[in-house]
This record gives sequence, C-alpha cells and structure tokens, in this order.
Amino acid sequence: MRRGSSATFRSHAVGEYTHRKSVHVCPGEREWKIGAPSVVGVSVPEPDDHALAADLAERAGKLLLDLRARGGDPDSLRNAGDRQSHEFLMAELAAARPGDAVLSEEGIDDKARLAADRVWIVDPLDGTREFGEPGRPDWAVHVALWARDASADGGELVAGAVALPAQDRVLATEPGPGGGGPQLARAEEGAQRPLRLVVSRTRASDLVKDVAARLNADLVPCGSAGAKVATVVLGENDVYLHSGGFYEWDTAAPVAVAGQRGFHVSRIDGSRVVYNREDPLLPDILVCRPAIADLLLNAIREAQHAI
Repeated sequence: MRRGSSATFRSHAVGEYTHRKSVHVCPGEREWKIGAPSVVGVSVPEPDDHALAADLAERAGKLLLDLRARGGDPDSLRNAGDRQSHEFLMAELAAARPGDAVLSEEGIDDKARLAADRVWIVDPLDGTREFGEPGRPDWAVHVALWARDASADGGELVAGAVALPAQDRVLATEPGPGGGGPQLARAEEGAQRPLRLVVSRTRASDLVKDVAARLNADLVPCGSAGAKVATVVLGENDVYLHSGGFYEWDTAAPVAVAGQRGFHVSRIDGSRVVYNREDPLLPDILVCRPAIADLLLNAIREAQHAI
C-alpha cells in the first residue's frame, strides 16, 4: 500500500490447508531454519506453517508478476496489485487455517486478533511504489505467523517468508534448529569494507543520516522493507536502520527470516520487537550482523542525544 492511501487494516479467522507444493528458493536458502520455540506454554506452529508461508508468498508474487507484465497506468497497477494480492492471500488463508486470525495491511483490523493464539501478519505488496516502476526489483510479499506463548510479551513470530518476485527469490523459515548458517557467515566476511546502511529511497530520517556519518558508513537506498532486510541477510549490506515509523506487516516476515538466521533484530533502543499489539504502528527497527550490533546501538544513542 502506498503511504497516505485510504485503505484500512484487516484481521479475520481463516481454514484448513488443502494442498502443498514445493517452494522455489535460491540455492542454500532452505538450510536456514526457524527453531520450534523452547518456552514452556508456547503455541508451537503446525508442521507445515513454514511451507505454507513460503508457498503463499511465492504464489502471490507470481500473481503480481503476471499483473505487472500486462503494464498500464502505474497508479492503477499499484492499486490492482495491493487488492489482488490481498484477496488471494485472504482466500488461501481462509482455506488453510480456519482457527487463525489475520492482520493484513489491506484490510480492516478486527481486534479479535488480540485474543487469538495464532495471527498471520501479511503485507500483500510491500514496496507498492517500486512495483509500479518498470524494471524495479525491490518489492516483496510478506507472510508471517505470530503465536501466543507464556512470555511477558505474550507471543513471538514462529514462521515467515519474504518473496522477492522480481528477483526470483523466496527467503523462508523452516522447522528445526535455528541460528547462524552460511548466510550469516558470509555477511560477517564483509566486515573489512566500510559499513553499508540500507535505507528508504524517499524518507531516510535525520537519525539514520547522523548514525551513518558517525560511522563513516555508506547509505544505500532501496525500496521495500522486505527487500532491505534481504540485502542484509544476503550480505550485500550490513545494516537496516529505520526510525521513521511503519507497521507490523512491514517487518514481521523479514524479522522472522533474519532472526532465525542469527542476525540481530531489535528496536533502536535495543529492546525486543513485539508483534500483535493493539496498535500495529512500529516506530523503528534495527537489523544487522550481531558483531556490529553494539556499535550501531551506541551510535544511535549518541545521535539521539545530539539531535
């Protein structure tokens, strides 16, 4: 959805998964796994929640690629993309998980989700602006699952997928041991070059610019939040720092993917990123290699005091 549009947010109950398919991912991507939560009382995801997230994100992405290939007025294309991807995901989740709730950028936010044990958090088209620009690959589809647990914050992300359709790539979680993996190792290898901060194309905040200046880091503009986090996970950039405000659906799937690969994920004050809150507004986020997390958090604190 483009910022400032009149669409509202939606959550509702959904149905039983009736089919499965193999999911295309780039080589090595399926080896990064999301671990079954270890906290007693956690609502453990169903065995194929990870596959379902990846499958739906991929198929919504293909729908969007087909729509984009037809061309047309950019604004009409963006609106159609938001709507059709949303309708597809809602219909598929309604058929796949009848007892779950859904929070979507493109629907009405039914607060019944706050009492649900499982809530899918989806962004049917993240990077709507980029989707409407011919040739741009930095837009995404986000599908994530939040499940209630016994922690003080009430729950956590337990599955997720980020489809980057124009890049022919799906980054997804899987059941099994989590943390680390080849992607993190390759990302750490980039430590010898100047830091690269991936930022909004149009609204990088003064705080982000100040942090970059303090660390002599390069700013790398990019489109959707999912595409930004993917560049960090893939080792192309080192940091995604955002302080301009956005919503849970902008980051839930990317955070699920990055966190289970061992990357540092937090608010800019170092606190945990919490999902399925009454207000889905999320003020800020930091995603980076663990080895530089303290460096970034210290620079953020210094920049905040200077502003």
